Amino acid sequence: MTTLIEIKVPDVGNVAEIDVVEVFIQAGDSVELEQTIAALETDKASMELPSSVAGTIAQVFIKPGDKVSEGTLVATVMPSATATVSTHPEPAVSAPPAPAPAPVVAVAAVAEIKPEPAKPAAPQPQPVAELPTAAKEKAHASPSVRLFARELGVNIHAIKIGTGRKNRILKEDVKSFVKKAMTEGAAATGTVGIPPIPAVDFSQFGETETLKLSKIKRLTGQNLSRVWLNLPLVTYHEEADITELEAFRNALNAEKGKDEIKLTALLFILKAMVAAMKQFPSFNASLSSDGENLILKKYFNVGIAVDTPNGLVVPVLRDVDKKSINELSLELAEKSAKARQGKLMPGDMQGGCITISSLGGIGGTAFTPIVNAPEVAILGITRAKMQPVWNGKEFIPRLMLPLDLTYDHRVIDGAEGARFMAALKAYLADIRRLLL
Repeated sequence: MTTLIEIKVPDVGNVAEIDVVEVFIQAGDSVELEQTIAALETDKASMELPSSVAGTIAQVFIKPGDKVSEGTLVATVMPSATATVSTHPEPAVSAPPAPAPAPVVAVAAVAEIKPEPAKPAAPQPQPVAELPTAAKEKAHASPSVRLFARELGVNIHAIKIGTGRKNRILKEDVKSFVKKAMTEGAAATGTVGIPPIPAVDFSQFGETETLKLSKIKRLTGQNLSRVWLNLPLVTYHEEADITELEAFRNALNAEKGKDEIKLTALLFILKAMVAAMKQFPSFNASLSSDGENLILKKYFNVGIAVDTPNGLVVPVLRDVDKKSINELSLELAEKSAKARQGKLMPGDMQGGCITISSLGGIGGTAFTPIVNAPEVAILGITRAKMQPVWNGKEFIPRLMLPLDLTYDHRVIDGAEGARFMAALKAYLADIRRLLL
């Protein structure tokens, strides 16, 4: 008697809850080894689940809308006579920038606005939750915790009881209070709320069509909003002379064979940026969650924003300082292809120290990239163009590359940001400096 083989959800990076988006099989269907049988989605990635065996589907145990996790039974398969079983099936994944663990400074209220046919009633005051008498008089919390709550915009009296000794309110209680308010999607009593954008029925103005955002895009938007609210962002605009760099790059590409991967300017920018990060360690750091310590990193991993049909993803190139230009060229081409095919794994997008977002292939003269927290800086690049540059005697044509550096002002001040860009410019203007 042939034994049925179970297909289960594999390890996708310690994710507790995974959404089932689509199921492509049903009982009686024939499947091939590695054939996609379901589409799953987490808060970080979308993925295609491949079959680990060829055969006939006996039973399907999931449906769209289900929540699954590692080890959940997906289907049972009657293997074919010559079936080969894959012991380690890996889902193909595409994902956005990792969410930022930064603290929340404001909690947005969510309101639903509906048109009322009747005459609107007079506005009523918002109900306020009754606090314990002791809490009204004095919350049981230390001065440092009170300051921490004020910095997050939290009324310490709204936290009814703490988890510390004798019900003392701790920093963890304040964080939990804010997280709960964010999860519930409403401003909790006593916090600073941001007025929601009113809902509008656009169909009254003409024909409309509603397209549901993918979970990845929704969560990316939430992450960017969180960064925008939490980080005091500054963007510094500059131009780098890459005339000599381009001449060198074109000469190297001319030496390459027809089937060899050509070098792009981005590869040299990667090397130049890492050299600048070594000069200015604050750019290769992250702020601790309590905002009291700076975590300096001794490795140099760079995220590259890649535009894909599923949205923006950021594969990470690891140990950029230890790899040659040719090695980085092959790795970047491989990861960019995987990103566009939706085959990146979660590990491919983790551990970045800084990010580069390049619009050079499209155009533009400047933009304001948003930091991919918990990183503290991001470099934006737009299209280089020939410009007349004064050399002290005359105007000469030079290829100038616009650069846009956005950084977290809590970690990096204006002078340090300007010095970093000056160093980056110097490396790009004369790449021989990278040998020093």
